[in-house]
Amino acid sequence: MGTSNSPQMEEILLNVENREMRCAYLSCGRLYDLIVERQRTRQVRGNIYRGTVKNILTNIQSAFIDIGGENGFIHISDVLENAKKLEQLFDIDFEYESAEAPETENADADIKEVLVEGQAVLVQVVKEPIGNKGARLTARISLPGRYLVLLPNMPHYGVSRKIEERNVRERLKRILRSFDLPKGVGLICRTASQFATEDALCEEAQGLLQLWEQIRSTYQRASGPCLLYEESDLIKRTLLHAFDLRVDRLLIDNYNVYKQCKEMTAKYTSEHPLRIEYYRDKVPMFERFNVEREIDKALSQKVWLPGGGYLYFDQTEAMHTIDVNSGRSGGKEGKDVEESLVQINLDAVDEIARQLRIRNIGGLIICDFIDMRSRKNRKRVLDHLRDRMKDDPAKCTILGMSEFGLVEMTRQRSRESLAQTLFEDCPYCFGRGGIKNSETMSIEIERTMRKIVLSKQHFGLRLKLHPHLYNYLKGEDVETLYSAAQELNAEIELIPDETLHLNDVRFTSSITGEEFDA
Repeated sequence: MGTSNSPQMEEILLNVENREMRCAYLSCGRLYDLIVERQRTRQVRGNIYRGTVKNILTNIQSAFIDIGGENGFIHISDVLENAKKLEQLFDIDFEYESAEAPETENADADIKEVLVEGQAVLVQVVKEPIGNKGARLTARISLPGRYLVLLPNMPHYGVSRKIEERNVRERLKRILRSFDLPKGVGLICRTASQFATEDALCEEAQGLLQLWEQIRSTYQRASGPCLLYEESDLIKRTLLHAFDLRVDRLLIDNYNVYKQCKEMTAKYTSEHPLRIEYYRDKVPMFERFNVEREIDKALSQKVWLPGGGYLYFDQTEAMHTIDVNSGRSGGKEGKDVEESLVQINLDAVDEIARQLRIRNIGGLIICDFIDMRSRKNRKRVLDHLRDRMKDDPAKCTILGMSEFGLVEMTRQRSRESLAQTLFEDCPYCFGRGGIKNSETMSIEIERTMRKIVLSKQHFGLRLKLHPHLYNYLKGEDVETLYSAAQELNAEIELIPDETLHLNDVRFTSSITGEEFDA
């Protein structure tokens, strides 16, 4: 297999290991998207469960559903028919069997009239559990295939908005109307359906109907919360994603998975000439294509821009913030300063759009661009941001730019971020990203020593502490500490211990050996 990377090539790398699978999308040799899946974080979105209502929260018109070992969350709008949400999810416009579209929200509905505790329900995951938040559920089931999506309890049909040619849309609508579907069942044509024959669409529709009957049958036989249907794994999703994006190559470093993909791709080759290749080199694939380096960059707070500026990523409980700084890119002599700042901001937009996808940052995001005096220039940067975010598969909403250069935006949160998958909060700083400095520790040591001597009446003390703090005290504050001990008619001995954390100190009695809480 040739591993030469053409500068114009678009490809997907699938790295398969014992406990982890990673999928990387590269365009022109540069990483633009990354999915990391482990057993703990394996995607449950799309899974269908037989659940049991555990608790109803009337104040927010929601309920917790036991789906087998964990609780999911459902709102009344996801219990009642909500065509609007499905239209947004699949990017379509529904056409309805009746003359008028059904109501998507019912303001007068009460969740206690729809659900009762202990009731068995058929639900589907629409949003992954993230952090302490359980999975978001819906009772409006959808079964996606390659070309079609079956709606078992919504008698509507639609065609993806991404199919723009009018004759193709009309052909697909005509095919949908020709299907003899059970009452109350609807169908959606996905973007890939424009390349499918009528026979292929008919075959898939029949397959989805059979799958739905199997799910119903299993639901009726089950007696408690359980999984009824599992959405496709990362391997199949990666393969279909490669066809959707029409990439040039899918490169796989596991031979068994390579053979599996070669077999699965047989019926899709007419859509797009995807090359599936097995990676044989001794150098790990992600290292060879610089993906490991990009992952390390995506886990750091500071990201340098080509012109010398940099981005600084930070996170609070409520939002993510991205600060754009000029860094080393000071305006050159004779060059318009305003234009230099605009160029830094435009470079920042390109990297922000890329980093949001790689890091999989979701929720509320505040971008703080470098101030620009001209309203025209602020519009240039904002338009460029909106244009770059169009390529993002996650839905984004971008508001205007303030005079201070602030842009508020939201990005759809579908799964854990890269940092949430790979990191956990530091048990020492509890996620604050900092520890007490040596001066603070020195002051606290003196305060604690006084408390022990006065309250415990122990006048001989040993203090174990990290060598870094020990050296600081010896060089800066040891005389102050010894003087304080002398005033208390006590003695203190400092003992360095490299096994201790920088902020960890241990007081013991030099007479009895008793250890005191610091």
